[in-house]
Amino acid sequence: MRVLVIGSGAREHALVLALSADPEVTALACAPGNAGTAALAEQVAVDLTDAPAIATLAAGWSADLVVIGPEVPLVAGAADAVRDAGIACFGPSAAAAQIEASKAFAKDVMATARVPTAHGELVDNPARLDAALAHFGPPWVVKDDRLAAGKGVVVTEDPDLARAHAMGLLDDGHPVLLESYLDGPEVSLFCLVDGSSMVPLLPAQDFKRVGDGDTGPNTGGMGAYAPLPWLTQPRRFADEVVERIVAPVTEELARRDSPFSGLLYAGLALTSEGLQVIEFNCRFGDPETQTVLALLRTPLAGLLLATATGTLAQHPALEWSPGAAIAVVLAADGYPATPRIGDVITGADGEGMLHAGTRRRADGAVVSAGGRVLSVVGTGADLDDAREEAYRRIAAVHLLGAHYRTDIGLAAARGQIAAPATR
Repeated sequence: MRVLVIGSGAREHALVLALSADPEVTALACAPGNAGTAALAEQVAVDLTDAPAIATLAAGWSADLVVIGPEVPLVAGAADAVRDAGIACFGPSAAAAQIEASKAFAKDVMATARVPTAHGELVDNPARLDAALAHFGPPWVVKDDRLAAGKGVVVTEDPDLARAHAMGLLDDGHPVLLESYLDGPEVSLFCLVDGSSMVPLLPAQDFKRVGDGDTGPNTGGMGAYAPLPWLTQPRRFADEVVERIVAPVTEELARRDSPFSGLLYAGLALTSEGLQVIEFNCRFGDPETQTVLALLRTPLAGLLLATATGTLAQHPALEWSPGAAIAVVLAADGYPATPRIGDVITGADGEGMLHAGTRRRADGAVVSAGGRVLSVVGTGADLDDAREEAYRRIAAVHLLGAHYRTDIGLAAARGQIAAPATR
């Protein structure tokens, strides 16, 4: 099987790594890729916003399967264009990808499907903002209605900060979604969906804030771990999420002539009022993918092809490695604002180093090329072992001004997270 992966982040490096270990894969390419994926796959230039160009590349490269990693090409219709070219594609249509592209659309789908989620109010006019803010908080949850790479959300006890963020979005022409705050621990659950069949993966937890102790602004994600030791019945939990959330949303999308095929990511809060949806994504999440795939024993190519071709129900049950995995993100100086780029990175070629914002110079040096530079993955018999390995590995990396959180998975390892009973 010839597999083309679209994207350039650590998520795509994790996908390429897993696919490269699948004996069914005879050729592997990544477009545009990064310095890490270049060691495993052919690198091909492509504009991620140009759906026809992605389809042309897939046809010219004779791909049997295209795996689209990021949300931007999915929202741009890349999966539609690839399928129109007669090539199997893992990823939803542009219409179905609106579940991530528009939070207002997602809220409407959930309301119709009777899926539990936070109360929300869309504001598209500055004149309505103050009255809408008065309906919420504290704390206030202010979200960009459109794609924002995980950085369009502010959760704050400060009404002035909430208003300033909302006004900034509105001034840029972006509608604002205000939501009621959801308490309780958060869970990321990936679910493979082929239009009718649904297969959940391991529950994971990610860390959005830039600083230890969940301080500072939101980012695209500073780390993750899986599985969740405090989730006492993970399989039952995953089945409940499929039954109460994924299946109703999938059915509603199909009713709207937007059937979903690919990876539906449910961001969940286990609140005192029960299970609630924070958001949906239309693709593998980053950095949770880096931990979930590190534990997946099932060959990936056949699994993704079954999803893309509507044969997921015939695929064998998934097999998982025991133990735990953790990913710690090494970020460039200045991230999540304006990152410093172009600095040489050393120590990033060993095991567990998944590249994101990197490129290789003509002289062979690997340099930073984005905000989130590396995801450093550790695995072990339990979360403590996985943490020890990940932090030992990241300590060997040098990048001027780089920073990372030191508490990824720490509360879970110490038994300081408790899940309220869902209902």
